[in-house]
Amino acid sequence: FPVTIGDAQREKVLKWQMGIATYGMTMDIPTWTFRDPIAAQACGIFSYEDAVRATQHNNEYWMSNRYGETKILNVLQGGNHAEADHWYDLMKDYCDPAKHKNHFNGWGMGGQNMCDVHLVLKRLVHLIHDGLLEKGAHDWMHFLGTSKLEWAVLLTDIQRAVRKYHNSNFTISFDCASPFLATANGQIYHSILADNRSKWSYQMSPTADDKKYATDNRSFRDAVMADGIHAEFEDSPISSRLKIRDVCVYKPGDVNKIGKEGKTSWDSFSYALMMGHNVWMHIESVQRANRLYDQGICPDMMVHPTNSDYDVRKVIDRIFAARDRQKSLAIIDDHAKVWERVVGTRGFTGKRAVNAHTMFANLFDVEEEFEPQEELDQHKLDDLEESVDV
Repeated sequence: FPVTIGDAQREKVLKWQMGIATYGMTMDIPTWTFRDPIAAQACGIFSYEDAVRATQHNNEYWMSNRYGETKILNVLQGGNHAEADHWYDLMKDYCDPAKHKNHFNGWGMGGQNMCDVHLVLKRLVHLIHDGLLEKGAHDWMHFLGTSKLEWAVLLTDIQRAVRKYHNSNFTISFDCASPFLATANGQIYHSILADNRSKWSYQMSPTADDKKYATDNRSFRDAVMADGIHAEFEDSPISSRLKIRDVCVYKPGDVNKIGKEGKTSWDSFSYALMMGHNVWMHIESVQRANRLYDQGICPDMMVHPTNSDYDVRKVIDRIFAARDRQKSLAIIDDHAKVWERVVGTRGFTGKRAVNAHTMFANLFDVEEEFEPQEELDQHKLDDLEESVDV
């Protein structure tokens, strides 16, 4: 792999990871990139083969130049089962201690690997029997762009089963941009739905943004409830300390930091406060979901209405208890109807791509003249989650 102009950027990213992270990730090239004409042109990635070659180049650079204590996750991509299987076969050796002294230390799940439980379970079985999920060597697996509460409890089931039968150190983590995407669209989390045998979700909707509140001393919760902005509102440790005027800062006639009178009453710090509230609410949603699940309260997609054999927790335990590759794979395939009920975010189809620089600007470089965007529902939020899985 010759030195290229891109290696200067690779060096910057690698140094940043080595300087701040306990775990970092390779610079993978998602396979959706070549399916979107704008993204393909911007990245110079025009085929699956291009994405593979570029990722291999990055992996080689990471392996040759990494240093310090930061552990590296090998990111798996692929837009369908065939691509995902082929990608794994090409990239798995980077985690193999028998082939690389400086091997990678775990797995990042992207593309179809992050949203298709059938594929996830198959991949884990192969990892175990390929010797690539070993205690002390490959203890971590991270799922990119995962926001559904049902997946929060599903991944807990998987983590517990792998710990029980194979690697007691195994840990699953996941991330999502939802708290920030919601705030960028003027919305905040206000309640959590987790009733037995129902769809689980965190509820968000547009919140207070009116210059009349700039001198209002009511608490944020009291104001949005009394004025009918939210029918329900669950406080976070951040929102519980706020008055409505702390969020709706600008009065009529006030100019913002760029010397203009904007339409919004929010300033940049208002966005930071609402993002903090949303992050706390999202973490609380995940933790509450797992507590309820352990008490026997289940989301609808994790159980069957009449057949107890379709209990996802029981099936997952059986898969890893089998301790035989073919037996485990057979259990997975035999329960295809179970996995069809466990809905994930859809695999990226190339219908939408969001430039990473544009998305970063939308989320973190907020101007006071912000124009409210369209209201998000969960489907739109899922689509955005996928588009920033880069």
